[in-house]
Formats: sequence, C-alpha cells, structure tokens
Amino acid sequence: MAKPFVFRLEKVLEYRRQLEDQARMALAKAKAAHDAQKLALDDIEARLAAHLAKGFGDAATQADIWLWMRYREALERDVAAAVVELERLASFLQSCRQEAVLRSREKKLLEKLKDRQAGKHHVAENLEEQKEYDEMATLRYKPQDR
Repeated sequence: MAKPFVFRLEKVLEYRRQLEDQARMALAKAKAAHDAQKLALDDIEARLAAHLAKGFGDAATQADIWLWMRYREALERDVAAAVVELERLASFLQSCRQEAVLRSREKKLLEKLKDRQAGKHHVAENLEEQKEYDEMATLRYKPQDR
C-alpha cells in the first residue's frame, strides 16, 4: 500500500495563505478608502466650480461679497486638504498592492515546492510498487521443462 504524501511545511503554507488573505483584505480597504476620498474631492471641486459660476450676484452688498470670498477660500482649503489626503491614500494603496504581491509570491513559492515534492513522492511510490510487482513476478515464474 502506498504511503500518502505528507508535506512537512503545511503549517507554514497555511500561515502564508492567511497572510495573503490579510494583505488582500487590507488592499480592498485601502482601495475603498481611496475611492471614497476621490469621490469626496470631486464633490468639493464641483461645489467650488458651482460657487465660482454663481458669482456675487447683481445686487451684492459688501457683506455678501465678503461671505462669498470666505466660502470660496474655505472650499479651496478643503480641496487642498482633500488632495493631500488623496495622495496619502494613493501612497498607502500602492504599498498595500506591493505587500499583497509579495505575500502572493511567498505563498506560490511554497505551493510550487509542495507540488514538486508531491510529484517526486508519487514517482518514488510508483517505482517502489513496480519493483514489488517485478519481484513477485520473478518469484512466481516457473520455467517449463523441455
């Protein structure tokens, strides 16, 4: 009876699979945060464009102009802050991508090793089985008398 293949580094492989899953989840979270920030930036830029297109109005008082300018400045600050945050999230997203790729490579390396060892095990088992059959055939062979 052939012995089943046992990969001695199975626990390490499972651990690397967990690390890869964690890296993928972190990548998904980073992508979601980046996309949400991009939408927020687009919204702020749209509000700024609408505010600039609206202008002061024809009968604007000095107080109205002052309020309009302050709101415009606040929107410009919000845009600048959103751009900085978007760049930070893009950098974090890139590092998460690199981490996910690294974890995937590490896992694939062990999986290839497991496949190679399993293949060698099966070849060795087949050779052993063939030797047994050959030996049995040799022992059972009875030459015919002539």
